[in-house]
Amino acid sequence: MQLQRVAVQRATGAYALMDSLKRHGVTHIFGYPGGAILPIYDELYRFEARGELQHILVRHEQGATHAADGYARATGRVGVCFGTSGPGATNLVTGIATAHMDSIPMVVVTGQVPRHAIGSDAFQETDIYGITLPIVKHSYVVRDPRDMARVVAEAFYIASTGRPGPVLIDIPKDVGTEEFDYVPVEPGSIKLPGYRPTVKGHPNQIANALKLIRQAKQPLLYVGGGAIAAGAHAEIKELAELFNLPVTTTLMGIGAFDEHHPLSVGMLGMHGTAYSNFAVMECDLLIAVGARFDDRVTGKLNEFAPHAQVIHIDIDPAEVGKNRAPEVPIVGDVRHVLVDMLRRSQEDGDRHEPDRNQAWLNRINRWREDYPLVVPHYADSLSPQEVIVEVGNQAPHAFYSTDVGQHQMWAAQFLKNGPRRWLSSAGLGTMGYGMPAAMGAKVAMPDEEVICISGDASIQMNIQELGTLSQYGINVKTVIINNGWQGMVRQWQEAFYDERYSQSNMQTGMPDVVKLAEAYGIKGMVVRSRDELKGAIAEMLAHNGPVLLEARVKKDENCYPMVPSGKNNAQMIGLPEHKRLEKVTELIHCSNCSAKNLSTNRFCPECGTKL
Repeated sequence: MQLQRVAVQRATGAYALMDSLKRHGVTHIFGYPGGAILPIYDELYRFEARGELQHILVRHEQGATHAADGYARATGRVGVCFGTSGPGATNLVTGIATAHMDSIPMVVVTGQVPRHAIGSDAFQETDIYGITLPIVKHSYVVRDPRDMARVVAEAFYIASTGRPGPVLIDIPKDVGTEEFDYVPVEPGSIKLPGYRPTVKGHPNQIANALKLIRQAKQPLLYVGGGAIAAGAHAEIKELAELFNLPVTTTLMGIGAFDEHHPLSVGMLGMHGTAYSNFAVMECDLLIAVGARFDDRVTGKLNEFAPHAQVIHIDIDPAEVGKNRAPEVPIVGDVRHVLVDMLRRSQEDGDRHEPDRNQAWLNRINRWREDYPLVVPHYADSLSPQEVIVEVGNQAPHAFYSTDVGQHQMWAAQFLKNGPRRWLSSAGLGTMGYGMPAAMGAKVAMPDEEVICISGDASIQMNIQELGTLSQYGINVKTVIINNGWQGMVRQWQEAFYDERYSQSNMQTGMPDVVKLAEAYGIKGMVVRSRDELKGAIAEMLAHNGPVLLEARVKKDENCYPMVPSGKNNAQMIGLPEHKRLEKVTELIHCSNCSAKNLSTNRFCPECGTKL
């Protein structure tokens, strides 16, 4: 291990931690103090007094993790949060798991009981190292303050390289107070011999991928969160335009490709657009870029993209071939691979051909016309979709966070976000994520508009963070889509549980939003009708400070299209009836060879029998 050493000074473990964080570019820390972490907070007091760091005091440790997560998603830098031992540490677990599932770079620092008390069931002792092992990229218990600088440097390196993820540093209380000869470790000086993420894709595989792209008649570019992490949006656009590739994104991939672009077909999967789901079922080549073929995208896995050869580009070799075996696997950083692919394409003489794949694009555009996303307008009530669309119209370039449920899917369908301007818990589906994540993004980007789209159930999961917004004047606008239900739970109970609405109604006990906001010292608003909507959103955006706006919407609106669990992506429910239903690809069993076919010409591609 090679360390770049500088002048030695006498210092405590707590000082070594704070100084190392500062050296790694940390400007903001989200956290909550407690007994075991007090030596670290005592040192933090001095760093804050000198203007070297700012701590944001959250009202619950889960809010700290989500704020650090939102900070990281908005900036691409490592987010940092603190919590004390015992319940402070366990309160961080949901946010750590959220970051782990979505590959978000984060360093989590927890206090621990003194070294001599570890294992004795001391007051507020928990084995947070053991508890979090399945949900971190790596973790440490610092038992010697001399290791502090190295551990911090390693943690930042591991969290931010390869496939990003959270790293835990657990620090016993007496390690924070012990003095030693401190030797700083500078960023970039750490080398971990056993940790070498593959960055460059194999040239032969890149050549094979280009060969398939040139041969394809119905290709589809399928883009996930790895493209966001790699900052590859420019390269994705260049590749798509060079070969006229239609582009679909996952929930995590939103923002990687401009959804106003004519090649965009929006999000695919359970609540994706009909035309993206039809496209993935009919494509003959699927180019997966930083995506992991998760179940909310694929539906019934063995019927996903049934006609397609697959190119899979991902920095994590464990993801390549995990759910779908690709014809061309490429392990490497998405941006580096695409840069090399475009360079190779240029060397091979590829040129943009305006008519390439035109019949395929025309077919997708017919699906787009026949099965558009619909914004309903009701005579007697406000639809949730029109609220979200109006917010998007008035704040088209904002950073948007969401909570989880119907409002999340409507936001994904109707908001058009740029790179890193979409913050949503995709893998874990964490209710209560939205407002603290928006808080973290706003702290990172104080001059940008930051808006949280939440639901009446989700908002109550971390509603105490209104106190943090108030204390620091963090100018986040939160829009609550209030239908009086746990909306997605109600929709599933309606569709699959014979309308047995077990414990999903939230109307009784919902707080008065205006009074609640005022109790926290911030602005509260309520919208009850379409006539009020436009002016209320304009007033919310114009207000210089945090706002909590409740929109009371139609109570039984469902989120469509929807791919039911266990069905393939063509078997969506909630599509409008249409005369040309032959455009919808259906699963057909051949009576001759018993093959399961997905065929639009109604002839079995296996034996030729008319279906």
